[in-house]
Amino acid sequence: MPTVDGAQSFTLEALASWHEFYALLGGASATMTGLLFVAASVTSGIFSPGRNAALRVFLSASVVHFAGILAVCLIALAPIRNSALFSLMIAGCGGFGLAYHGVAWRDLVRGGRIASVDWEDRIWYAVLPVIGYLSETGAGVGLAMHVDLGCAILALALGILLVVAIHNAWDMTVWSITRRKE
Repeated sequence: MPTVDGAQSFTLEALASWHEFYALLGGASATMTGLLFVAASVTSGIFSPGRNAALRVFLSASVVHFAGILAVCLIALAPIRNSALFSLMIAGCGGFGLAYHGVAWRDLVRGGRIASVDWEDRIWYAVLPVIGYLSETGAGVGLAMHVDLGCAILALALGILLVVAIHNAWDMTVWSITRRKE
């Protein structure tokens, strides 16, 4: 494993000052993931087998956001001593989030359900997550290039994804409660 020196130490030294941020964000993400499982139990029976695309976009996406945030926090807190590997892992997490969203929304469009999605939901479930994942991927690239703002951009990306995931999880919970059979 390469030693931490010169160019490689930049990312790792800069990241050290963010330790508490990633520990707190990772803990919040793990907790919210658990609460999302409770919310999913509330929605049982709401989604029929023919609505798998909607399930992926509106419920599973929040799990992907929380899990992605948790993964980045674990990577940030792990004793990785190679900044290139660290940067690649961060960019890879952002790329995975983008790919997941692309496939989920493609299925929603193919299934013809996109017409029933209002603009507010398109912003919260499509636009903001894409901004978050593009920022996360860009932060990984920036960290690889030793850009000073790489850590701040990564923090902003994770903050966006956390707010989006919390909003969307709550939105799904409220939506499912209003549709339960009484």
